[in-house]
Amino acid sequence: MFIDYHVHSSYSDDSEYPMEQIIEDAVEAGIEELCFTDHVDYGIKRDWDDPLGIEHCAGGEGEPETIALANVDYPRYVQEIASLQSKYEGRIIIRMGMEFGMQQHTIQKYEQLFAKYPFDFILLSVHQVGDKEFWTQEFQEGRTQKEYNERYYEELLYLVRHYQNYSVLGHLDLIARYDKAGVYPFEKFRPILTEILKTVIQNGKGIEVNTSCYRYGLHDLTPSRNILRLYRELGGKILTVGSDSHKKEHLGMYIPETLAELKEMGFETICTYHQMNPQFHKL
Repeated sequence: MFIDYHVHSSYSDDSEYPMEQIIEDAVEAGIEELCFTDHVDYGIKRDWDDPLGIEHCAGGEGEPETIALANVDYPRYVQEIASLQSKYEGRIIIRMGMEFGMQQHTIQKYEQLFAKYPFDFILLSVHQVGDKEFWTQEFQEGRTQKEYNERYYEELLYLVRHYQNYSVLGHLDLIARYDKAGVYPFEKFRPILTEILKTVIQNGKGIEVNTSCYRYGLHDLTPSRNILRLYRELGGKILTVGSDSHKKEHLGMYIPETLAELKEMGFETICTYHQMNPQFHKL
C-alpha cells in the first residue's frame, strides 16, 4: 500500500505547496492514502488569529491588527480538507492530521486544540525544548553532546507520560539530524528510550518512520534501525510512514523502499488512521 502520513502544505509556515496541488501530484504518483500534518508549534509561534500590536510585528510599523501567523489557520484547514475529500472521493483517501510540536509547558494548549476539531491523526513531535530550536543549534549551545541528547529524550519521556491525544511519535530521534558532534551512541540512551517506547506501547500509540532521512543525507533511518529493532523487541506494532514533504519533490519519497526494509526487519503491518483509530495493513 502506497501511503504518505507526514505531509505539509502551505498551511505550514515552512511550505508554499497548495493542498489541492499536493492531491493532484499524489494521485499522479499512485499514492493511495495521504494525511495532511501541518505544523503547530506553541511556545515559539502564535495562532493565526492572535491579535498582535506593533511591538510584535516584524516590520515594527503600522496600526495594531490581526494577522495570519505561523500556526495553522484551523477553520480554513478543516474546511479545505473536507472539500478535497469530497472532490477526490474514489481517487485517493485524504485524512486530516496535524503535527503537534510539543513541549512540557505547552501541553494545555494542545489539549484545547485537540478538543476543537475532528482529527484523524496526530503526530507528536519535539522540535524545541525550552523554546530553543534544534536546527539553529540554540538548544545545543552551551551543552555537551551527552547533555543535549539526554535532555531531548527526557522531554519526550515527560510528554508521553503526560499527554495522550496523539497517534504516533514523529521522527523520534530528530535530535540526531542536527547533531554536529556526530552519532551519539545508541547504548547511552537505550535505557531512557526503552522507557519511552514501553510507555508508547502501553498507551496504544506508535511511532513513525520518517523518510526525510534520505534527503538530509543521514546514514540511518529516522528513527534509527536500532530504535526500530528495540521497538519491535518490546512488542511495538503501530508504525506509520511519511515523507515529511514540504514540496513536490519530497512527496512519497523513498516510501516503497522503506516499507520493504521494514518487512525485512520483521514488521508485518503498517498503519493508517481514521478518527484517531489505527487501521492495520499487511506489508
